Amino acid sequence: GGAPALPFITHHNVLDIPLYLRIANELYLKRLIVGGYEGVYEFAKDFRNEGMDRMHNPEFTVMEIYVAYKDYFWMMNFTEEMLEKVALAIHGTTKVPYGDKVIDFSRPFRRITMHQAIKEYAGIDIAGKTEEELRQACRQLNIPVDETMGKGKLIDAIFGEKCEPYFVQPTFVMDYPVEMSPLCKKHRHHPELTERFELIVNGKELCNAYSELNDPIDQLERFQEQLRLSEKGDDEAMFIDMDFVRALEYGMPPTSGMGIGIDRLAMIMTNQPSIQDVLFFPQMKPEKKIVKDDKKAFMELGIPEEWIEVLYQAGYLTVESLKQANPNKVHQDLCGLNKKLKLNLPNPSPETVKQWLKK
Repeated sequence: GGAPALPFITHHNVLDIPLYLRIANELYLKRLIVGGYEGVYEFAKDFRNEGMDRMHNPEFTVMEIYVAYKDYFWMMNFTEEMLEKVALAIHGTTKVPYGDKVIDFSRPFRRITMHQAIKEYAGIDIAGKTEEELRQACRQLNIPVDETMGKGKLIDAIFGEKCEPYFVQPTFVMDYPVEMSPLCKKHRHHPELTERFELIVNGKELCNAYSELNDPIDQLERFQEQLRLSEKGDDEAMFIDMDFVRALEYGMPPTSGMGIGIDRLAMIMTNQPSIQDVLFFPQMKPEKKIVKDDKKAFMELGIPEEWIEVLYQAGYLTVESLKQANPNKVHQDLCGLNKKLKLNLPNPSPETVKQWLKK
């Protein structure tokens, strides 16, 4: 698909092959540019088998656009003009209320490089640092890391933890390290960087865009590096898409592409705190099934029937949970509820409760 994420996997019974719900539409739209289209865009449903929170839903809507003979500077200008017009069309002004803030979508947006952002907000210079030096920097900054994380993920962790929350007003963060961007063209002046930007609004990514990588040899090498990360244990590393490499061999013109999260944009434009508020059918966590033993199981322990409902009220829904409890605490819980609920039952003695739990 074209993104570092875990897919949903299914199986096609007739063809007897695994199939995947797409995590991005990037590689398919680029094939159309190879085929001769000078510009393509798609509003699409994508799927990622990842965590859920107020900014993430497994199924989400994106708009991706690819324009031949353009670069990421052109795409920055296009993006800020587009979002300014969206704000004006919806609100009649570029100033959009969001929570306790006001987001101003008037052009031009602030522009800052990834290196500058990390230096300014995290206080470290990542230029030229090795993977181990970056890992050590993360530890010094109290950022959780593990051995599966390569340079790209380590830099991303520093940026996400120490920089991203400070970009409330629309900000283009530019020129990402090459390790973070396997589908992006190398920077024209700094080969260790790429011509990539993300638009950060209210501390969260809204858009991601590149000057697209159109060199098939470089692309294959980037995929191979992703394969090495996968072997190291990175579940989100991309696999080698030889069909896409073959398409690039036919020739893709210089191209710029951009993807924007429509659900996140809708959240901002409608002042909603959660992605669930802008989806008709968001994925919800299933209700936990309550396991509860019947009264007979408790009565077999010698517990009078009138105390079983009190045990349920106290949270002891199964015989097993009751037996694992401290007898003194159970006694206190029962006596406390007897008083609180005004049941007027004769309280059992601590010894009686201990006998119940021993059986």
